[in-house]
Formats: sequence, C-alpha cells, structure tokens
Amino acid sequence: MNNANGIVIATVSIQSTGRLKPWQVTTAKQMMLDHLDIGISVTALAAACGLSRSHFSRMFKSSTQVSPQQWLREQRLMKSKALLEASTMMLAEIALECGFYDQPHFCRAFMKSEGITPQAWQQHAA
Repeated sequence: MNNANGIVIATVSIQSTGRLKPWQVTTAKQMMLDHLDIGISVTALAAACGLSRSHFSRMFKSSTQVSPQQWLREQRLMKSKALLEASTMMLAEIALECGFYDQPHFCRAFMKSEGITPQAWQQHAA
C-alpha cells in the first residue's frame, strides 16, 4: 500500500476467531473443575491462558456459548446431582462439596436450574 508520499506501507491483517485455542479451553475448564469446591477467579483463569480478564471472558463465551461463571455453576449442579443420586450426604454437605456458599444458596441455584428442589429431584431420581 502506498501513502501520499509514495512510500510503501506494509499492513498486516491478523484475524481473530474470537475463540479460545483448544489448549486454553482445556486449561480453563480443568482449572475450574480442580477448584469446583472453592472456586477460582476469572482473573486466574485468564492469566493461565495468557489473556486479560475481559478478553478471556468474551472468548470463553464465544468458545463455549456460556460465561465462565455459568459453566462453573453448571458443573457444580452436575456434581450435586451425582451426589444426590449416589450418596447419603446431607444437603448442606452436598452444597459445600459442590462449591455453594451454603444450603439455601445451593437450593436456590438448583431450583432455578431444574425447576424443582434438590429433595424432590432426589426422590424422583431414586
């Protein structure tokens, strides 16, 4: 490309897909699973992927169709269902094991996701 003075200017076009690379998705998901019970900050996930927090969040959502927080919540709910089905743990124990603040927080999240209480889900699954 020539500018007004006749000097050739090279332009480089880097197209981004707006998605994380496969290794970044794998790393982020594994880190979230490893910290399911205590949680992990999006800043820490972004740093592990070599990105800023906001850029990571946008790219994670573009790659997985859900935000990092939503993906983590879905994993916690999946684990809670497995524990409801297979264990005799009390709801408060399941809540803490799955990374919810307390039993009411767990019950609200479960109800919002499944439309029924954890107890009702457990009875239906049995």
